[in-house]
This record gives sequence, C-alpha cells and structure tokens, in this order.
Amino acid sequence: MIEIDKVLKRLGVQANNSGVSTGLKCIEGSGDILESFSPVDGRKIAGVSSADGDDYELVIKKAQDAFGKWKLIPSPARGEIVRQMGEQFRLYKQDLGTLVSYEMGKSLQEGLGEVQEMIDICDFAVGLSRQLYGLTMHSERVNHRMYEQWHPLGVVGIISAFNFPVAVWSWNAMLALVCGNVCVWKPSEKTPLAALACQNIIRKVLEQSEVPEGVSSVMIGGKDLGELLAGDTRIALVSATGSTRMGKSVAETVGRRLGRSLLELGGNNAVIVTPSADLKIAIPGIVFGAVGTAGQRCTSTRRVIIHTDIFEEVKGKLIGAYRQLRIGNPLDENVHVGPLIDKAAVKSYEDATKRIQEAGGTLLTEYAVLSGPGFESGCYVVPCIAVVENHFPIVQQETFAPILYLIPYTDLEEAIALQNAVPQGLSSAIFTLNVRESEAFLSQVGSDCGIANVNIGTSGAEIGGAFGGEKETGGGRESGSDSWKAYMRRQTSTINYGESLPLAQGIKFEIE
Repeated sequence: MIEIDKVLKRLGVQANNSGVSTGLKCIEGSGDILESFSPVDGRKIAGVSSADGDDYELVIKKAQDAFGKWKLIPSPARGEIVRQMGEQFRLYKQDLGTLVSYEMGKSLQEGLGEVQEMIDICDFAVGLSRQLYGLTMHSERVNHRMYEQWHPLGVVGIISAFNFPVAVWSWNAMLALVCGNVCVWKPSEKTPLAALACQNIIRKVLEQSEVPEGVSSVMIGGKDLGELLAGDTRIALVSATGSTRMGKSVAETVGRRLGRSLLELGGNNAVIVTPSADLKIAIPGIVFGAVGTAGQRCTSTRRVIIHTDIFEEVKGKLIGAYRQLRIGNPLDENVHVGPLIDKAAVKSYEDATKRIQEAGGTLLTEYAVLSGPGFESGCYVVPCIAVVENHFPIVQQETFAPILYLIPYTDLEEAIALQNAVPQGLSSAIFTLNVRESEAFLSQVGSDCGIANVNIGTSGAEIGGAFGGEKETGGGRESGSDSWKAYMRRQTSTINYGESLPLAQGIKFEIE
C-alpha cells in the first residue's frame, strides 16, 4: 500500500498548513482551522489555517499589483512560464494524483488522470499563447482599417469543487495566465490540501522566473470567501464550479454589479441505448459513467433511456456488471468504486433511495452503506440501479452518488424528449450503429446539452474541446476551443490613415 505520509512530505503538506499563498509566500490565515479528513479511512490528514476578511484584502491587493506587471509580459513569455509549470506537474504527477485520490476518494487512476489533465491544459495554453487572434474587417470608409484585438481582464477569481480538486483550477488558471490575467483561487474546503500542494509545486517556477507576487494566489476558506469574490468589483471574472444552487447565488451577486461570471454547474446526464447499439461498448461506458468517482462527477451518467425491445436485455447486463464491482480503498488499483466525499453525501444517497421507492420506482440491486473492516470512514456505499419514470422529482434532481436510473422508450423522438426533459444540460450520449439516429441526436432537434457523444459515455472530456453545458448547468465554457475568450475583453479599433474625416453611414457633418 502507498505510504501516504511520504507523499504528503514530498508535496510540502504538513500537519499544520498556512491557508493563504500569494504564489511566492505562504501566510498563516487568521480564520478558523479547517481540518481535512480522508473519506478513504476517516483519518485526519492535516489542518489548514483559513483566510478571513483581512487576509482576503491582502491577497486581492497583491493580485492587483501583480496584474499591472504581468499583463506587460508578452504572451509567449507567459506561455513559457506555464510550460514550466506543466513540467513540474509531470514531475509530481504520481504524488499529486495520490493526494487527490486520498483526500477526495476517487480511484488512484482517476487521480492520476486528473493531474494528466493539468499537464495537457498547460500544453494547450503554451500553444494558445501565440494564437490569441483577432479579426481584421474591411471598412466602409476610404483609407480606413478596422481590426479587433483582445486584452486581459484583470483579476480572475476561481471557485472550484471537491470532485475535481485540481484539474478545474488548471483549466481556468492556465488559460487566464497566458491571456495576461492573474488568478485568485478559492478551492473547496473539503479538499484544501490538494490546492496547497499545487501552489507548492509551481512556486519554484514562479520564483525562478521572477514572476510578481500575486500572479497565482490561493485562499482556503468557506463560502464566505466565495461571497467576497462574487461581490468584489475588483474581480473582473468569477469562474465558479459547483452546484446549481451555488451558481445561481454567484450569478445573482456578480450580475448585480454587472461583472462577468463563468459557471459550470450541475448535470443530469442521460445515455440513450437504441436497438442497434453495440452492447459490448455500451455497457462498460454506462457503468463507468455511473460509478466512476462514486457518481460524484458533474458528467456522471444518471439516466439510461433504453428502447423497449432491448430493455430487459440491457437491464440484465447492467445488473450483472454491478455484481462484479469491487468497492474499497481507491488507492488499490483493483478497486472500481471508492468512497463518497463525506457522511453528508452518504445521507443524500440514503435519502435518494427512499424517495425513489416512495415515488413508485423499483430498486433492482442492493443498496447499502458499508461498515466494518476497510470501511471505517462510513463513506462507502453500494452503487445501485432503479427503474423509474423521468418525471419523478428525485430523477429531475442531481444526486451526487452512484445511483443509476433506467427509463424505457419506444421511438427516438420520445427518447430525445425524455433526455432533454430535465433542468440541467451538461452531457449526453447515444449508443447506436444507425447513422440516421446518431445524426438526429446531434442535430438542432436533438440533444440540448453542451456535450453530445455518440458511442462513448457521458463521463470524461478531452481538453481540446470547450467544456460546459446549458440551462441550469450555467452556460459557461472552459478548457479548449475558443474558451480563452471568456478571460479577455474584445476591443474593436478603427484607424484613419487618410487626409479627410469621412463618417460612418455616409453622415455629413461640416463645420468651418
């Protein structure tokens, strides 16, 4: 078994940690001590001094000062610093992935995969640093040239969730940094140590590159820090990942001051299985999407909409697959399902199973909270499957737990309508070998989600594409494609290189 104490030491995580970092300096927070407990074994990992209002002011002022210097560094030079950060993440991939797994509870392979996403987004950002393109336009006026350019926004606030304690920060931070912004990160109070470890890893790069203090800052604390970021006019953009309830609060507060927000919120993702589906790939895709990270991904598969002709067959195969699942310590590579993040999540799981039955649904597999040797933390549950109707209130909600709903359909139009008939709109998928069905699913009358996949599941995304969803998922886009534009302001410029002053639309305005 992995010696977690040695991992923590290599990452610079101690029994007591300063909860504020301005990149070059660590500062002991003046707020309460937050204790991080591992859901793997219930052990207290370490304590962190949280930030209070005075600490917040210090960090924001440092960030403002740093922005004045950082934005003047050419973008390719900023990209070179991000490239070096990526190299550091490569060096610490095993240790950081292990900490992510131990502190959050996801499998070791998923923890390592999360760090690989950080490395990948660094690589993406390096290339982006030379591709912050604007357009040129033909002017309607003689001897005029029009073009657009993109400028950094300023201080970007990043609020991240426990389920991806490091990757989502990097999606935002690496793009924001090459665009010329500075970043202030408020990670989940449930996973503070992974955030501090990231700051420890990049500190050497910041020091050697003589980066201004405050370019990348971290503040550990509760929702009060998030509220300060949302309401602060000095924060040009607030990127928030979490529940829909949290996102609505952030959007309201930021909108009240006419600020910018980038929201990545809840998902209620469905997989449609048609009669032509290749079940050899559909079943593993569904099962991983449903039980990976113990169902605590925003892209987790929550609903499977199955044609009535194959409903019993698919149901039987899924039940058989669930019987093979191994639940236990996520640091053991033979384990499929680790713990939920905490006992509050376990209660949500228990409440959901009760509400399914009260609504008239049928639970097909065992559901239980596990105890005894190996399950001492009280955070381990058995993934379960239920037959439900899509309109059940519990089905309309996002439950962050490994509960999979099966819903029958008779034709594709009905299946797409069922998939879209939830408040959320993040990820979706269809398993079919029929090109007409796949094209209908991807058309303007098909999936209403930000992500639509064919013959792969809902869970997991490559950094090259824009990540995000519609409706109550928030509408934000992170990571690849042209998501970088969210971190910059567009400016249209017109240059008159002639000897007269023609006005637009042919307007005449003459004075002597």
